[in-house]
Amino acid sequence: MATGSASKGKEPATSAVDAYELPWVEKYRPKVLDDIVGNQDTIERLKVIAKEGNCPHIIISGLPGIGKTTSIHALAHAMLGDAYKEGVLELNASDERGIDVVRNKIKSFAQKKVTLPPGRHKFVILDEADSMTAGAQQALRRTMEIYANTTRFALACNMSSKIIEPIQSRCAILRYAKLKDQEILQRLLELCEAEKVEYNEEGLTALIFTAEGDMRQAINNLQSTFAGFGFVSGDNVFKVCDQPHPVIVQDMIKACIKGDVEEALKKLDFLWNQGYSAIDIVTTIFRVVKTYNEIPEYTKLEFIREIGWTHMRILEGVGTLVQLGGLIARLCKMKLDPKLFKTS
Repeated sequence: MATGSASKGKEPATSAVDAYELPWVEKYRPKVLDDIVGNQDTIERLKVIAKEGNCPHIIISGLPGIGKTTSIHALAHAMLGDAYKEGVLELNASDERGIDVVRNKIKSFAQKKVTLPPGRHKFVILDEADSMTAGAQQALRRTMEIYANTTRFALACNMSSKIIEPIQSRCAILRYAKLKDQEILQRLLELCEAEKVEYNEEGLTALIFTAEGDMRQAINNLQSTFAGFGFVSGDNVFKVCDQPHPVIVQDMIKACIKGDVEEALKKLDFLWNQGYSAIDIVTTIFRVVKTYNEIPEYTKLEFIREIGWTHMRILEGVGTLVQLGGLIARLCKMKLDPKLFKTS
């Protein structure tokens, strides 16, 4: 992809000011199932459900920002049409997750009479359902059972294992995977064209790297970078996201592969002196190693094992420069001749 601009002859500053009007994640949120990016097999199943109208209770599980809630709203729109506002109750379970909400709000909505298209049901959408208390989930189970003829429940959660078994057994469970880099790139290009965003290839690559398969994160970072700088470049994206630059980390890994401890520690000191925490640095090291194709597979696995141990120690509270220096030393030692470490 060549360095490009979708805003020839337009002042970037003006576009940057306009960017504050509405978050792009909401402005460009897909309204129909056909517009949702990624997880095509699961989306096809939802299309069949919308067409036939025979919708079961649904649990959609997966990582944040990959289209779970958007898919449920698009399904409800497809099934209810103009009756969407009257026929849908949406609750964010992380805010309203007590047993009283189930007993009052959900139960009263399930009892309410609403005019819907023939053969359709009311929808109760519970976002972040894995945050509900055990008592609320038990109450919800009973409500789902009693009002199954008139109301369908759609739950979005990060981990379906936190939903109690009786609810899981009443639902069709759909699992969403992380979005692929190509899928995120395609969507970012569409937004850049729609919003007249100037960018270069390094900027889009940085957005994909920082997003880690999270479309919402990618779009938010795009809007933030454009609003702050007026141009989406790699350096600007990493400034906005405040993450260690992967090019510096990659140079550090290259030095480790050569066994050059001094050069690797110089790069580490540079990142540390910029104010990045140990967790920021070790996380970026892991992501760079995982995607660095010039490392042989066996060496990559050995590196990842060492990085994992260090990550665990840092999470336990030992987030010091000494800990990171020890990691660098161990990575370098793997590529040095074992005879150098023999003692007489």
